Amino acid sequence: MSDHLSGPRAMADPVLDITDVYAFPSPEHSGHLVLVANTLPFAPTDARFSDGLIYRFRLRRLGPGVPEGSKLFAVDSEEFVFDCVFSAPVATEGDGPSLQEGQCRTPSGKVVAFRVDDEHGASAHGVRVFAGSRWDPFILDAPAALKTIATGQLSFTDPSSIFLDGKNVLGLVIEVDCAKVLGGASLVAVVAETLTRGAFTVRLERVGRPEVKNLILGPKQFDPVNRDLEIRDLYNCEDAFDLKHDYRGAYRARLNANLAFWDSLDGAVDWPVDDHGAHPLTELLLADYLVVDASKPYAEQGSFLEIELAAKERRPHTSCGGRALNDDVMDTLFTLLVNAGNGPRIRDGVDQSTMPAGQEFPYLARPNPDPPGPPPPHPTPVEEP
Repeated sequence: MSDHLSGPRAMADPVLDITDVYAFPSPEHSGHLVLVANTLPFAPTDARFSDGLIYRFRLRRLGPGVPEGSKLFAVDSEEFVFDCVFSAPVATEGDGPSLQEGQCRTPSGKVVAFRVDDEHGASAHGVRVFAGSRWDPFILDAPAALKTIATGQLSFTDPSSIFLDGKNVLGLVIEVDCAKVLGGASLVAVVAETLTRGAFTVRLERVGRPEVKNLILGPKQFDPVNRDLEIRDLYNCEDAFDLKHDYRGAYRARLNANLAFWDSLDGAVDWPVDDHGAHPLTELLLADYLVVDASKPYAEQGSFLEIELAAKERRPHTSCGGRALNDDVMDTLFTLLVNAGNGPRIRDGVDQSTMPAGQEFPYLARPNPDPPGPPPPHPTPVEEP
């Protein structure tokens, strides 16, 4: 689920839907940072990227936050932007897949041209790019997570199964030489976006950390302030680095309520709210971007959220942070939300994909040649007059 179908707009037009975002040091090349954005959940075998969208990564340097302040990091105003656009697909003779070309514009304005589904990708100007159909790497027993929210009881079983295993996505991978392209920046915040392409651009989707929208912001029933508000499309329109004042109170109210729900699931309060009802994790999650240190060694387990929690505890971080493709981040997130690490690890019963990602570019596993289709749509509820 991660960010799959995270709001009415994404459900209506899944081609714009960012399903997951990853950022990690390259396991192949020291000093390189890998950025991954997967889009189009349940992608069919002939899927192609939209020629009407901009697929964007935004990166900013991070420094230490103000001591005793609510912000964990000082976010630099300078931004490194990678914009990828695609041509309209061109049909080929016979049953072969359509051809599609892409271009990635680097922060310096230089362009790397590439072809969709080229396993080798293309390299230029300190950047390597791949785009194409890939196996969806997200690890979660999604039905059990939804049942937990519906029943108020932890509903994970062990063993279990990954709902998205065997489904495909359209993957976009950019590997960056930090010294050449980012001016040597290593500790950075990463967010991915899809935007309309044209003279006037509109942000349609944005993703930082997994499951912020679907499992943490999405449930409405616990929120005493905005119980009837579908908040995710509003949230998608926001700049991750500059939340506007207009809806900030609504986001905080939803996070405070839903985080308190997750904390209640083990019958203990590990995250006591303050006198104003603010949950201790609300501000951390509201700064919704991956935090990665490309100067640290690549790691698959134990690095997700480590940098943020180290900053919260005012201690040096020890890992690369970010999010690796094979990292079982949902167990880490559930454990943080439910017991703050003071109890047993909260497991959803699945630990890895049946087709794990690799250690070589483009890292994502090859697509399933016969992927299952999307689930049937939920019936539209009939509202009583």
